[in-house]
Amino acid sequence: MIRNKEELLSHGNRELRKIALDIIEYSIKAVNAYEAAKGRIKIEDDRLVIADLIYDLSKVRNLYVIGGGKASFPIAKALDEILGLRIKQGVINVKRGEKRRLRYIKVIEAGHPIPDEAGLEGAKEMMKIAEEAEESDLVFCVITGGASALMPLPAGDISLEDKKKVTELLLKCGAKINEINAVRNHISAIKGGKLAKYIHPAEIINLIVIDEVAGLPWGPTVPDETTFNDAINVLKKYRLWGKVPISVRKYLKEGAANPSLETLKPKDFKEFKVHNIILADNKLMCKAAKKRAEELGFNALILSTKLEGESREAGIVLASIAKEIEGDNQFIKPPCVLILGGETTVTIIGRSGKGGPSQEFVLGASLEIAESKKIVVASIDTDGTDGPTEVAGGIVDGFTIQRAKEKNIDVFKNLIKHNAYEVLMKLQDAIITEPTETNVMDLNIFVIG
Repeated sequence: MIRNKEELLSHGNRELRKIALDIIEYSIKAVNAYEAAKGRIKIEDDRLVIADLIYDLSKVRNLYVIGGGKASFPIAKALDEILGLRIKQGVINVKRGEKRRLRYIKVIEAGHPIPDEAGLEGAKEMMKIAEEAEESDLVFCVITGGASALMPLPAGDISLEDKKKVTELLLKCGAKINEINAVRNHISAIKGGKLAKYIHPAEIINLIVIDEVAGLPWGPTVPDETTFNDAINVLKKYRLWGKVPISVRKYLKEGAANPSLETLKPKDFKEFKVHNIILADNKLMCKAAKKRAEELGFNALILSTKLEGESREAGIVLASIAKEIEGDNQFIKPPCVLILGGETTVTIIGRSGKGGPSQEFVLGASLEIAESKKIVVASIDTDGTDGPTEVAGGIVDGFTIQRAKEKNIDVFKNLIKHNAYEVLMKLQDAIITEPTETNVMDLNIFVIG
């Protein structure tokens, strides 16, 4: 799965780097969305079996597939193979660059993390399917991380350009993903559970890969606990209220004053037929990482599956814990592996270089573990693309800072400029993967020998 493994193992602490990369590959394979879908959905004697749900296909009028996200393709592929000609219509939006296609489900490449016209057109097609669905129909909603950006359908008089502007501001301000989604849900015509209203009275099967720290089912066909006031407060908290387009401020203020515009809450779903099937999440991946570390002869500890905060600062703090373990055998005895899942963020002010949260995490950690001979730190975004880059993340050790100095690279200055990508590429420490077929937030590994 890791394409440049030979390069990553050509320098530094080769033995512990090999362990870290082994654990990463094993963990990602454990949450493969295609395999998870194939394992949960079957057709047996004209019966459709989905986890513990059973449907008599002779009584199902039509089958539809809609959705989006960076790991939506492998799930749709499983449905395409299992259901075949039974699919009346299907549309999914995937990240641009996904060249694969399906026989019975239309695949649209769209913009991520900034939405674009292709994503909008795909969302409109999904809306048409939702409105066509009737009683005795089954609608599969394939939802994975990235769906919020890939399925844009602005509400009210908000234009796609206005939505793009809001997205850009939110991505740079350091807001948590749940805060970003509170705003996204309230400027969308389909998010916040609204799509379920259009699909009703058809039955909805949500196939979800969770990439949020809360660990709960999410998406346009799941209830939304946040409000218009929450969305407004997020924009004000990060000093964006005066920067977002007038159309957005106007719609949010109208929504706060008009309950009929509010997103759908759990009580609104009482009449809907909705089933949430969670195919993979961060906890499952972290447990797989622990299992693999122990198989390799290491003590292993999952420190958290809900890691948040500024990426480089999180890397520094957690690296200091690793140093404590290395020096005094505190908390857990080496050789050991510390495992953390979650989603850290990067706050950008002014102009910046290129990088992503996982890349900043490892470079922050490299400052703290400089000259250590027994610590390796690896971090990846499990969808294989960390931030707006083609790399999944990075790997560092106690030799990283010295190697950087030899190449006249100032790691600290580049971190301040958010230029982690260039540093890791020059040091041959950027992790590049094949398509991972999943998206369950980030995986952070500390190997202590």
